[in-house]
Amino acid sequence: MKTLKLGIPKGSLQEKTLEIFRMAGFNIYASSRSYFPTIDDPEIKVVLIRAQEMSRYVQDGVLDCGITGEDWILDSGSNVLRLAELLYAKRTLNPVRWVVAVKDDSKIKKLQDLKGKRIATELINYTKKFFKNKKIPVDVEFSWGATEVKVRSGLVDAIVELTETGESLRANGLKEIATICLSTTQFIANKPAVKDVWKNKKMNYLLLLLKGALEARGKVGLKLNVKQENLKEVLSLLPALKKPTISSLTLQGWVACEVIIEENRVRELLPLLKEKGAQGIIEYPLNKVIY
Repeated sequence: MKTLKLGIPKGSLQEKTLEIFRMAGFNIYASSRSYFPTIDDPEIKVVLIRAQEMSRYVQDGVLDCGITGEDWILDSGSNVLRLAELLYAKRTLNPVRWVVAVKDDSKIKKLQDLKGKRIATELINYTKKFFKNKKIPVDVEFSWGATEVKVRSGLVDAIVELTETGESLRANGLKEIATICLSTTQFIANKPAVKDVWKNKKMNYLLLLLKGALEARGKVGLKLNVKQENLKEVLSLLPALKKPTISSLTLQGWVACEVIIEENRVRELLPLLKEKGAQGIIEYPLNKVIY
């Protein structure tokens, strides 16, 4: 039997990834001691790999495809194909950022002020390349964690750290002075896997389900009945993905309306819909939304 070797990121992205696979219809069981989870699809073999190493294993053909951050692809310099961007964040569609940060009271105000200074980061290769391209000589050292503490305690002059909103940095008494790269979650593959007809088709099917599950998060379906004479006013309240589905009812002069909306809009919409004459309103959850 043909199989697709898929890498799932071990660590901070692991639980989010497993959750999205469950939403897409796949059940994956990952033991805390095993790097080889089981999945209820005999055509997929799953391996848990650190996101930092994923692109290298995909490039070398150990894996056909995998999920990792754009930042780690850049850091490794791997030559992999980015097949799709998977937007994990629910609160925002903005990518996360790797930023240069210093203490709030630091005299360092801009990148050029870091000349000859020491910087700690986990994104070491890309950080070195970034400052080399800027022609700013710095000493970049690898950080195993607790990076914010190192700059606060004076062990280093600055850090390059991952952030989405900057709240954590500010809470630790740090300020951003520059962004060095943006990162989103990427579904990657190597060229041989993409050229293989069966594997390419399997990856496209998998991506269809994953993106459908991601698109459905935070959305619900609404069904309601309304008199034809009130339909225009009801439709004016409904923000649809495209256009609401309208169908006639056996009761003369009435129609049924169905639409997909953001879940956080429901509580404000329901009373308004009722005021405009809507009846039999039903809210239901969505598993996938596929355009």
